[in-house]
Amino acid sequence: MEPIYKLEGIYTPIVTPLHDDGSFDLDALADVVEHLVVAGVHGIISGGSTGENYTQTVAERLELARFTKEKINGRLPFVVGTGTMRTEDSVALASGAREMEADAILLGTPPYAVPTERENALNALTIDRAADLPVILYNYPGRMGVEMGEEFLDRVGRSRNFIGIKESSGDINRVHLLARDYPHIQMSCGMDDQALEFFAWGARSWICAGSNFLPEEHVFLYETCVLQGDFSKGRRIMSAMMPLMRVLEQGGKFIQCVKHGTAVAGLRPGGVRPPLKGLNKDEKRELEQVIRVLKTTITAIKAEN
Repeated sequence: MEPIYKLEGIYTPIVTPLHDDGSFDLDALADVVEHLVVAGVHGIISGGSTGENYTQTVAERLELARFTKEKINGRLPFVVGTGTMRTEDSVALASGAREMEADAILLGTPPYAVPTERENALNALTIDRAADLPVILYNYPGRMGVEMGEEFLDRVGRSRNFIGIKESSGDINRVHLLARDYPHIQMSCGMDDQALEFFAWGARSWICAGSNFLPEEHVFLYETCVLQGDFSKGRRIMSAMMPLMRVLEQGGKFIQCVKHGTAVAGLRPGGVRPPLKGLNKDEKRELEQVIRVLKTTITAIKAEN
């Protein structure tokens, strides 16, 4: 059976540009949206953790989502993140996504509560009913404390809206499980340093924060592996990207790095909301050097064609 929504390509969980006082810089957000559309990403997600959703009220998140959808103006699929601690807040975000006619929602486990698989599934189904849109699950046990295991997947599978899963556990055996036992749930890479492995196991999408500032390079890896099936070249591209993946996945300052990278790309993302603080000068220099080398190497690989 064909899925009701095809999850294909590079989906960018968009950053939230801020003024110095921490308020939203909507003009800068419009520029980021335009940058991503022109660069050729395949979808945009509003209200992810990369967008600093944990610092925002439900009303603020809906404001950002409506603005982002308006600026996309139908040119790309648009996904609304519904992850919150409170089910009521997730339901409000899901209802808002439905009202603004989003293409899908991103749905994670409520953090800190540590629900059982049954509780987590019933929570997900409640949010699904509020949205009645295609649902991309988000499995990130490192942040949420629990995994979306087989009992969970079997329970939510009763609704055909659950079309995909962003897999961010870092456990390669989860990739094998999803590919073999849950082929009806489209697997999306959510662990940046494993993108090549995800593509090798049949994933056709990558939800990647780094595409805020290196969209063309992320699209190049997707096209090489998924569209062309050239994993020999794919390994070379991924090898060039690995220093960045190490900074992002193991650096401990993920959002700060993504925002500084976005500034390096010539956009105006601003700082981060508390409790986080921006990068120091040495961290900025290290990231800038990693980006420079990555771009030079991938430009050379592209020039071989």
